Amino acid sequence: MRFPHLYTLKQIATIINAKFVGDEQFPVLGMNEIHVVQTGDIVFVDHPKYYEKALQSKATIILINKKVECPEGKALLISDDPFRDFNKLTAFFKPFQQAVALIAPSAQIGENTIIQPGAFIGNNVKIGKNCLIHTNVSIYDNCIIGDNVTIHAGTVLGADAFYYKKRPEGFDKLISGGRVVIENDVDLGALCTIDRGVSGDTTIKNGTKIDNQVHIGHDTIVGERCLIASQTGIAGCVVIEDEVTIWGQVGMTSGITVGKKAVILAQSGISKSLEGGQTYFGYPAGEAREKYKEMSALKQLIKQ
Repeated sequence: MRFPHLYTLKQIATIINAKFVGDEQFPVLGMNEIHVVQTGDIVFVDHPKYYEKALQSKATIILINKKVECPEGKALLISDDPFRDFNKLTAFFKPFQQAVALIAPSAQIGENTIIQPGAFIGNNVKIGKNCLIHTNVSIYDNCIIGDNVTIHAGTVLGADAFYYKKRPEGFDKLISGGRVVIENDVDLGALCTIDRGVSGDTTIKNGTKIDNQVHIGHDTIVGERCLIASQTGIAGCVVIEDEVTIWGQVGMTSGITVGKKAVILAQSGISKSLEGGQTYFGYPAGEAREKYKEMSALKQLIKQ
């Protein structure tokens, strides 16, 4: 998430009532999770296990719960609860806007796009040309949709990330301030759910086709010309490269990459990154022919 204009380190510290290490005029351009940070961004870290990763990341401002040595060219924001204060910043820069109509006055809708009755189009949504948005589709604030996109009934774009911190009193939600971006020539089936990024974008790239009842988690990137069949569940922060085929009821853990032109057969469970150009099956998923050989060998053992 990039801020609307440059802020100083002191201004950000004032918003969250934190101490800081560095020049009070140190420039702050945005905030992001560690996997998408850029120069000028704030990243938060609240566990010693991840201190070094955060300090050495591309982020130049580290929101941290301990005073540590500040790397050269960076700044620190010292907080007793970085998770809470990251939420404060999200709420400050991307506050919730109540809807006032089924199609928000600030929405931009391209030429020849059809919005069927009952669809909800939120604040600052942009929809391109020649799209078809069916009834009961909900497109939350700030989503971006390209040209020639079809979205079938009941699909929801831009719901919050499933991201919580466990505390003694219960689960504390990380506020989502990101977007969903759907590029050109994408089809989305009925009852799909695509969560927005926490601070960045969840992206479906050009030409991808998605069947009914598919879930895609926050900050995931689905490449160009992919096919995803029904009841597939893809967790957050996944990268699916171009021309991947995923058959029905596949489940996928967070933070992995599926390589270009991979094929994942139905009901497979993906717990680690997969190379492109191969066909996979089973749980944990492996190269399909090898998995079939293992199953055949197991049958022979049982017969014996």
